[in-house]
Amino acid sequence: MERFFKRKLSTDSSSLSNPGSSNARPIEVDEILANLQADPGLRTRMADYSPNIRDEIRRAYLQKGPCQPRSYKFPQTNQSGINRRFIAHWFDDHDWLEYSIAKDAAFCLHCYLFKSNFDQVGGDAFTGVGFNNWKKAKERFNLHIGPVGSVHNQAREVAYNLMHQTTHIETIVIKQTSQARTTYRTCLNASLKCTRYLLWQGFSFRGHDESAQSSNKGNYLELLQFLADHDEKVKAVVLENAPGNLKLIAPSIQKDLVNSCAKETIDLILSDVKDIYFSIMVDEARDVSIKEQMAMVLRYVNDKGQIIERFVGVQHVTDTTSSALKEAIDEFFSSANLSFSKLRGQGYDGASNMRGEFNGLKTKILREQPCAFYVHCFAHQLQLALVAVAKKNIDVNSFFTTANSLVNVVGASCKRRDALRAQYQEELVRAFEDDCLITGRGLNQERTLKRVGDTRWNSHYGTLISIISMFPYVVNVLQMIVDDNPNDSSGEAYKLWREIQSFEFVFHLFVMKALLGITNTLSLALQKKDQDIVSAMNLVKTCKENLQLMRDNEFEELVEQASSFCYKHDIIVPTMDEEYVIPGRSRRNAPMKTNYHRYRVEIFIHVIDGQLAELNDHFNEVSTELLTCLACLSPKNNFVAFDKRKLVRLAQFYPYDFSDRDLLMLEDQLGVYVHHMRSISDFSQLEGISSLAEKMVEKGMHEIFPFVYLLLTLALVLPVATASVERAFSAMNIIKNPLRNRMGDQWLNDSLIVYIERDVFACIDNEIIMQRFQNMKTRRGQL
Repeated sequence: MERFFKRKLSTDSSSLSNPGSSNARPIEVDEILANLQADPGLRTRMADYSPNIRDEIRRAYLQKGPCQPRSYKFPQTNQSGINRRFIAHWFDDHDWLEYSIAKDAAFCLHCYLFKSNFDQVGGDAFTGVGFNNWKKAKERFNLHIGPVGSVHNQAREVAYNLMHQTTHIETIVIKQTSQARTTYRTCLNASLKCTRYLLWQGFSFRGHDESAQSSNKGNYLELLQFLADHDEKVKAVVLENAPGNLKLIAPSIQKDLVNSCAKETIDLILSDVKDIYFSIMVDEARDVSIKEQMAMVLRYVNDKGQIIERFVGVQHVTDTTSSALKEAIDEFFSSANLSFSKLRGQGYDGASNMRGEFNGLKTKILREQPCAFYVHCFAHQLQLALVAVAKKNIDVNSFFTTANSLVNVVGASCKRRDALRAQYQEELVRAFEDDCLITGRGLNQERTLKRVGDTRWNSHYGTLISIISMFPYVVNVLQMIVDDNPNDSSGEAYKLWREIQSFEFVFHLFVMKALLGITNTLSLALQKKDQDIVSAMNLVKTCKENLQLMRDNEFEELVEQASSFCYKHDIIVPTMDEEYVIPGRSRRNAPMKTNYHRYRVEIFIHVIDGQLAELNDHFNEVSTELLTCLACLSPKNNFVAFDKRKLVRLAQFYPYDFSDRDLLMLEDQLGVYVHHMRSISDFSQLEGISSLAEKMVEKGMHEIFPFVYLLLTLALVLPVATASVERAFSAMNIIKNPLRNRMGDQWLNDSLIVYIERDVFACIDNEIIMQRFQNMKTRRGQL
């Protein structure tokens, strides 16, 4: 009966070395396979795994390939009076060779996996303690390989046989005909097509959405049936026409297919990142099942000079301390063969566990790689500045409190929401009949009031726009609430009805709309994937300049806009030269002031000054020496910001990339570079360093001025905003919704990778995915 139950390993995560322990707890095999240690010096011995899962573990390691951190800066050790170290090109000579960063030692992948199968014991230099005598490395590598019948060569042959199922005894016994192979390939290809579509759309496989539940079938089976109905070849080999033990519809088969798709997608992304500089963006958030998930995005410059941001996975973290997050990042770097030696930037949202000066995540990474400069997410800083103004200024705070109450009261019931929609629709019908309505695709959509959220970017601006556009309908709904409940809980609605029909509320509405309109443009620009740090600094500067211009010149215009709005909706407009009267207060002890002083000085100027102060406070790093030097790379206005001295200083921030000799050559190259660029019309009209890098690659200038292009690359990889990480969390809410809240961590990670990086996944051929799927374990069918 055991064959009908899911296999489990009777071992404890803390006692892998003792599978037979009486205190062992069951762990899913999939969980073990998903958390295999990549560093060969830290792996569990193969003999310590249960014999039932050893082949699956071996296949997983062979599919990953040997751990070869080629871009790692290998440390030197004194051996026989000479500093020696591991040489990266040894990987090219030996495809079995692995390097352990933890132990600074070399290992053999094939011997680790299969040496325990043979009677010959031999030494454990390449399987246990590791080999690190670099003086005689080549001799020992050749000695380890040995003659034809050596343990190493036997292990290598067994590894080849394991990954090539045509040599397996099961395959020889079955002796599948060519027709059986063709049938299996057709069935597998049809299953993969279904998998592709469901992953692309973010749909469930086994009926966790409305359409699937209504038909009592899963989406996967529905798609297979659809393919069968439209293709006679597929119909002959799937579902009821397939062999009983080879239908390829089991959940384990679906998970293996999805895992194959995700791994091929990640491999294609990492092949683009190989041996180039990159930065990381990390954030954590809770999913629908209250698990803390850490998402990671890589940012790099591709061979065309374009900025690329790629999502590379989520990982469940039980602890959000900086140490736990750093450990999770280390595991990913190790499994992906990435090296901290190529890391040149890190971007987070500014939480204490991220940006702490002593034990924060950024500090831990800087200790390991001093050139991985930290940038606090610009979009998050902007939101913090807006929230700070909304909380510190008593008038603005009171205004947004009223706005929130308005949204809550009007949206408190379905009846009120329906009344709001009905009035808006009636107005649209009247406008359409009077032929004064602009029509077109996407116009005149159904609207409602938006809620303000301190952590939701641009939400304050969206709330104000919705109140202005639906103001008369909101007033009518509040009047309806008061009329329907004259003796009940209509006090708050009546208070709001009075407050919003005052000039002070309307003036605040238009002042904050104008102010947030400027910052909203900046926020949207910062969230672009291809935004660079130099352009971001210029955008922040432009935003401050626009706020200052608004402060100096636009008060009269705002008063006119607010007054026109009030006249349209029968709201009393005060005369600016008259005395300002505080509603509900005695004039006896109140200081004498005019309406002009109240609205211009106490509201308009005070709010803008507060916003400018908060922007200066939150964007103080823009004035740091590193970013000041980066600004000199800008090609704007025919390279007017160019400063050779500052650019040489910029190169000194990266001592691992520019030696003393390189700095001397850079100084000479910069003079030729700027003269050449200013003389070519194609470069004189460029606006940002991202377009400059692309144009240099297009014209081949990156090879003529390699040090300047290296500076551009280092500037472009610096992260600007963590918008890509936030988008990943939005996608996570689509993939793992309340109806799919029991998704495993590996299943979630694989689904998210394919769903978010659909453009990469679309480039992968089905044949490649099927080969990986086939090699994951022994299959009944053969390709």
